[in-house]
Amino acid sequence: MDPKDIEKYSKDLQDWTVEFVPKVLLAVAILFIGLWLINKILKLTKMAFQTGGFSVEIQGFLGTVVNVVLKITLVFIVASIVGVNTASFMALFAAAGLGIGLALQGSLGNFAAGIVILVFKPYRVDDWVEIQDKFGQVEDIQIFNTLVRTPGKKVLVIPNGQVIEGIVTNYSMKGNIRMELFALMPYNENYPKVRKLLLDGLAEIEGVLKDPAPEVGIEAFDSHSIRLSIRPYVEPGSYWEVHFSTYEMVKRVFHENDIKMAYTEGVAFGEIGG
Repeated sequence: MDPKDIEKYSKDLQDWTVEFVPKVLLAVAILFIGLWLINKILKLTKMAFQTGGFSVEIQGFLGTVVNVVLKITLVFIVASIVGVNTASFMALFAAAGLGIGLALQGSLGNFAAGIVILVFKPYRVDDWVEIQDKFGQVEDIQIFNTLVRTPGKKVLVIPNGQVIEGIVTNYSMKGNIRMELFALMPYNENYPKVRKLLLDGLAEIEGVLKDPAPEVGIEAFDSHSIRLSIRPYVEPGSYWEVHFSTYEMVKRVFHENDIKMAYTEGVAFGEIGG
């Protein structure tokens, strides 16, 4: 290679380094400082929302929007410092946004559904709900999804679009749930006696509400037994504890009072073990 060419390339590299490296270093510094400032602004914004009396749902939603807007703004600032033509960058960003928007129409629908949920409030954070046949407590309402924590400590991520398209059962809106439990009683047993025993047993279970009062009644007549419906009212957070306690109570009451159980195979009555 010609020494003059080497000298030219070396000079060009030096000029590029002198011109571009400071910009890169400044852009990196601005990026880190900007991220630090954004975190501070988000904390102050959260405090302002809390002071202003915004609901927990609105706080989380607006906080996410502010976070996204600030970070996009920071990206444009860093790009302009490096020397990127922001007008072209914005045009490219708009085109990319259009393409992404067309590809993610479902996500945009979830975003719109999130706004609908926040405006009309079919449920709030900490409410017990049933969505898409899934029961649990609302943990967070995000831009695209609602997080529901099940009694089994699993977190369900449910797209907001599916929420508004289906039926939402809010158990916390009325403050209590009527449980739908059952027990089988043989035909030769005294129904009023069994009903009283079950009602007395329900009264002893912690978590069963006195008002509305629990209900016990005959639901159906099967081929070998009478199906009893047991309906205690509970607060949503006590659902599973009362569910298990009620069936334990039925087992204990039947055993202590020598109430037989009719089996589906044959007509002989079986003993209820201890």
